[in-house]
Amino acid sequence: MKEQKRCNWCKSEEIYIDYHDNEWGVPVHDDRELFEMIMLEGAQAGLSWITVLKKREGYRKAFHNFDPKKCAKLTDKKLEKLRENPNIIRNRLKINSARSNAIAFLEIQKEFGTFDKYIWQFVGGKPMKNKFKKMSDVPATTPESDAMSKDLKKRGFKFVGSTICYAFMQACGMVNDHVTDCYKWKEVNKLK
Repeated sequence: MKEQKRCNWCKSEEIYIDYHDNEWGVPVHDDRELFEMIMLEGAQAGLSWITVLKKREGYRKAFHNFDPKKCAKLTDKKLEKLRENPNIIRNRLKINSARSNAIAFLEIQKEFGTFDKYIWQFVGGKPMKNKFKKMSDVPATTPESDAMSKDLKKRGFKFVGSTICYAFMQACGMVNDHVTDCYKWKEVNKLK
């Protein structure tokens, strides 16, 4: 059986292939999942995505399965204790951002009804369908990620620079950045 052609970034490990084939680029509209992805993308800052993927289950346990209401109530003591947890990235600022981001996330939900409604406005409510032939053509930032970053920061989010926001957009299917010869490109373009 012939192997499917995939984006070249995911060929190294099974966890990467699984993420590529089942999540990356697929539109996400569930608020809890969106909170998880924005937190994980922020945790990645300065690191490789594979590092975060390997610690994802540790993050889910440490941060109450990314329940923003529970994360908003994390105490200073609990946040400091998480610095001893080898199953997450133990950077103090990244750990503390779980609480501040959760608080900002909940405020957005109050204002817009859902975080989904708020975040998808940056792409006009539907995925942007790119047609990149090679990964080197994919930008690190776009005007949409710049606008998202600026607004999230204004609302109190941490670790949401434009590059992180664009990675979040890719992960959550706000943009389809699978290369055109990747088997997922056509599949994802059919999704709404």
